Amino acid sequence: MSTKQVVLVAGAQGVIGYAAATYIGSLPDTQVYGLSRRSMEAAENFMPLNVDMLSEADTERALAPLKDVTHVVFGAYVEKNTPAERSAVNVTLLRNLLNTVEKHSPGLEHVTLYQGGKAYGADLGPFKTPAREDDPRLMSPNFYYDQEDFLKAQQDGKNWHYTVLRPEAVCGYGIGNPMNLTMVIGVYAAISKELGLPLRFPGPEAAYRALYQVTSADILARASSWAGTTESAREQIFNITNGDYFRWQFMWPRIAKSFHMEVAEPVPMPLSIYMADKGPLWADMTKRYGLKPIPYEQIVSWPFGDFIFNSAFDNITSTIKARQHGFQDCIDTEDMFSDFFSNLRSRHILPPL
Repeated sequence: MSTKQVVLVAGAQGVIGYAAATYIGSLPDTQVYGLSRRSMEAAENFMPLNVDMLSEADTERALAPLKDVTHVVFGAYVEKNTPAERSAVNVTLLRNLLNTVEKHSPGLEHVTLYQGGKAYGADLGPFKTPAREDDPRLMSPNFYYDQEDFLKAQQDGKNWHYTVLRPEAVCGYGIGNPMNLTMVIGVYAAISKELGLPLRFPGPEAAYRALYQVTSADILARASSWAGTTESAREQIFNITNGDYFRWQFMWPRIAKSFHMEVAEPVPMPLSIYMADKGPLWADMTKRYGLKPIPYEQIVSWPFGDFIFNSAFDNITSTIKARQHGFQDCIDTEDMFSDFFSNLRSRHILPPL
């Protein structure tokens, strides 16, 4: 990013926010504050800041001293049971943050907002592929739409700008984040290996053979920096993925190889049920392998894994618009998985090989 940037990254403990704060904070002449409701460990490239953005008062307390914020990167998220509840709470997060930043930082320049496949109905069933940014909306409530509409209304007539990025199944480092595919696969594989089992794809055959795509958190972090400093990205929506597609039937053996495991045929198995009783085993593994003592219920979201591994239809979005506007970064997804699993082992999140 350019010089003298002061960036707030909301949701800095999540897989998206942590990568964005870490990358942007590594750039010259950039100060990054990583916002999180829970306490964070000291970070090398950004300053952790605890704030409950559902509370106007606490948001004011935490952010009022910051008078020179130029960029907001919004990766905060609160899970709720119904679409209407998700919409209400997540719009509140964005509203409280933006109202406070605008009040105290008149030099605000840009806001980056994240969406995802639910913008195209990936959570509802098969959708038109490749999905494009100008595809028509679906029926509300959808918190992506409601956040975007709030952002547009808030920005109207102002000097700052915004960009919306749409990744798919973000993979990276983030503990306690409900949507982190890397942790789902990594912990599932580690426990399967500990039990002497082969690595089975836990979804139906149709999902095993469907075309899929994911987004590296590192790619998304670079896209976030690009969006905040590129004039042609203003008031635009961009699909951001690794740039390739794959089928689990071919990716799964490669993942198994990275864990030194054998592969067996897929067996539909709800992870939210079959992994629910593995907490004591994980606690024992944590002690024996010297892993970070992260509570089992915080380390992974099995329902998210069930959602991904039961998507029995192609999930493909077009990234041509981002390329046409100048964002060219990409990564081979097989390399991405291998690198992230190695990184999680080096961080003592996953057991050694």
